Amino acid sequence: MKISAKLVAPVALAAAFGLGMVSPHAQTTPQKVAFVDVTKLLAAHPNDKSIKDIQAKADTELGALDKQIKAIDAKGASATAAEKQTRDTLVKTIQAKAAEYDKQIDPKVTEIEQAVDKAVSAVAKSNGYSIVMDKTVAAKSGLVIYADDSTDLTSAVVKNIK
Repeated sequence: MKISAKLVAPVALAAAFGLGMVSPHAQTTPQKVAFVDVTKLLAAHPNDKSIKDIQAKADTELGALDKQIKAIDAKGASATAAEKQTRDTLVKTIQAKAAEYDKQIDPKVTEIEQAVDKAVSAVAKSNGYSIVMDKTVAAKSGLVIYADDSTDLTSAVVKNIK
């Protein structure tokens, strides 16, 4: 059996086209990946102390109210109507005070998150990283099993947090 050039030409053309589609993928540059410890970065911000102070104050105040509620709850069905009314008042008070504390904390948290994001972006760009992941999340999720210590940018980012 003799193979004619007319039959081979379409196959050769398809093969060349197929190889042309594979070639660009082999030429892409690898992307650099880095990791940061977000918890450490958030704690490194100067406003972190003020947030912790507000949280401590909230825990103290709300904790005392919560103890009173639990004392009434421990009585169960034997609680008097006045105690049940006091419990309802305490629950509303906790909810209102918690909302007040949230209003104090939320803007500070937003400011810290924005500063950390900005610092991570600056360090990543200056070092040629295209992807930066939270190392705790990456490890817990199983997304990353191993990463060389040289990919940890945490200390470099801490220096850039303002």
